[in-house]
Amino acid sequence: QVQLVESGGGLVQAGGSLRLSCAASGNIFSINTMGWYRQAPGKQRELVATIISGASTNYADSVKGRFAISRDNAKNTVYLQMNSLKPEDTAVYYCTAKLRTVITGPVINWWGQGTQVTVSS
Repeated sequence: QVQLVESGGGLVQAGGSLRLSCAASGNIFSINTMGWYRQAPGKQRELVATIISGASTNYADSVKGRFAISRDNAKNTVYLQMNSLKPEDTAVYYCTAKLRTVITGPVINWWGQGTQVTVSS
């Protein structure tokens, strides 16, 4: 019953900024890790950034220093602030979460449907 809904994608000029949001809803006991992946045409899906419950983050080298991931635990929402965007950032961005629906349950991976980010040159 969990749903991850992304928003904030769109078309921007190179050097511009976007902020992606992903809100998790449904039967959620806890979310351990949230993150973002992306998939560009002709390429495999790749990790962009993740953030754990303790706010520790990691980033792909290609976005380090330009993107920032954050989360609002009360809202079960993760954000991706994307600055200094490049045409190579063009991709479908997918939100992911590792969560439990009940305290005794397993950690389950969930995915959003994706949001398109297009950076023009």
